[in-house]
Amino acid sequence: MDNITHTLTGLMLSRAGLNRVSPEATWVLLLAANAPDIDVSSALGGSLTYLHYHRHLTHSLLLLPVLAAACVLAVRVLARRPMAWKPAYLAALAGVASHLILDSTNVYGVRLLLPFSERWFRLDITNVVDVWIWCALFLAVLAPLLAKLVQSEMGGAQKRYPGQASAVAALVFLLLYDGSRYFLHERAVATLESRIYGGAQPRRVAAAPGPFSVLRWRGIVETASTYRIMEINLLEEFDAAGGREFFKAEPSDAIEAANRTEAFREFLRFSSYPLWQVSAGEGENSIRVEAMDLRFGDPSAPGFAAVADMDRRLQVSRAWFTFGPPRPR
Repeated sequence: MDNITHTLTGLMLSRAGLNRVSPEATWVLLLAANAPDIDVSSALGGSLTYLHYHRHLTHSLLLLPVLAAACVLAVRVLARRPMAWKPAYLAALAGVASHLILDSTNVYGVRLLLPFSERWFRLDITNVVDVWIWCALFLAVLAPLLAKLVQSEMGGAQKRYPGQASAVAALVFLLLYDGSRYFLHERAVATLESRIYGGAQPRRVAAAPGPFSVLRWRGIVETASTYRIMEINLLEEFDAAGGREFFKAEPSDAIEAANRTEAFREFLRFSSYPLWQVSAGEGENSIRVEAMDLRFGDPSAPGFAAVADMDRRLQVSRAWFTFGPPRPR
């Protein structure tokens, strides 16, 4: 998820009760809820380095207790006063765990078992930025401010723990929202798996969340020779003949040459639904090989992609990874 969501979730955990275990718990939680994203510093090494290290060890169970301890230590140094380490550490564990749980809900996923396994864990139920989660968290932030204003106008007594009720409500909403999305996602996947596409059985299917409605999903269907991008509305009849169809590229020497480059090796370790395309390159005797992950785009609007330019002798002149459309020719 985005860092606004992580930060506000840490704040809600604090207001819900963890701020009473330690005077520094709020700051510990705000830091811990974002700590795994320290790996964004890998972007300084370029897009390929970022692809490798983003959601790497800092998003694993192995480093969860280490990051929690580092957050407590950082707050202790900045606060410059003694603190109760055990309760602060427990709060930090909750903050880091909330980050891993939230990140596992979207299509990017996390590798919780690194360095022992490269397996990606992902639920595909929320976008990295989810507007409904934002609304719930921002409302929970504003609610105690409005309540305080009303109480001051009416002369009522101030609550001992302002914001606790709204924070608990926001966290409950988050659980119920993600839970409902999980079951709706399973229904979307079952819908995709139950159809025949152009006379072929689906080998694999995936359903990614739409930007706003919990009932609309973006389906990916892989058959022996094609990929299909399908739009699913769970309130309407599903048309298996609709969507956009993309034919898989036949194995070729050009693809094999691209596969030997670092950019493609790294990309294929990450990509779940790679679509290959082989076309003429910039020069008269050049070839361009592209592989894009259909979870994040398609040929009309590419997202994550690896690209290689080579000559007719299959000597690769350059290969790179990009988060957007390949460079113009």
